[in-house]
Amino acid sequence: MSLTGQFASVDDELSGPENLILIARLLGYSWAASKERAAELIQDFGLSDAGNRLVKQYSGGMRRRLDIAASLVAAPDLLFLDEPTTGLDPRSRRYIWDVVRSLRAAGTTVLLTTQYLEEAGELADRIVIINDGTIIADGRPGELQASLGSGILRIRLQHAQQRASAEAIVLDTLGTAAQVEPEPGLLSAKMTEPALAEATITALQQSGITVTEFSLGQPSLDEVFLALTALRAPEETKEEVA
Repeated sequence: MSLTGQFASVDDELSGPENLILIARLLGYSWAASKERAAELIQDFGLSDAGNRLVKQYSGGMRRRLDIAASLVAAPDLLFLDEPTTGLDPRSRRYIWDVVRSLRAAGTTVLLTTQYLEEAGELADRIVIINDGTIIADGRPGELQASLGSGILRIRLQHAQQRASAEAIVLDTLGTAAQVEPEPGLLSAKMTEPALAEATITALQQSGITVTEFSLGQPSLDEVFLALTALRAPEETKEEVA
């Protein structure tokens, strides 16, 4: 069993290889085996270019990669990852995703906590949603998305200032209010009858509202989460996804 916490716990005053050799020695590896294992992990985690630089000179993404590598000096059957991509840039986040996928493929069971629903959908075979310390949903990503019992119509407007008028039309044709989206020109709404999508788009066009893009599909995991937590305000909701 191994653990990578939310914050990197590597030693800033050592180099990457020195950190890994130290841990290997603590785990009972010989000097030769420690150096060999450290070299393997440095190569596997894309840290070879760092050479013997001290960890305090590493970027955030490099530190996170080294921290996960430290947890894998002795390949665990079970690995706990606590928000491993928090604060990382998109490239580093994708790299960590690839690491998790490779661990799963090698037979390691990974228990990952994350605030990012997209991340959970990308990596998890099973998702547990926790709200205020209570499990409120548990299942495969597709099962959770299907649990709402409805599809989602997503509409992108050419002119964001027409959003209020578009919301009124969506409510009239679908019978459900449009969901709040961060992008001003984007609307989404639950619907039970796919045929109503055409009626909604036609009504928008007849009202002089230009639709540049629309799609009909399953709700996203973000939409599932919002529905399950009854759209509670963020400051009132203490959420975590495992």
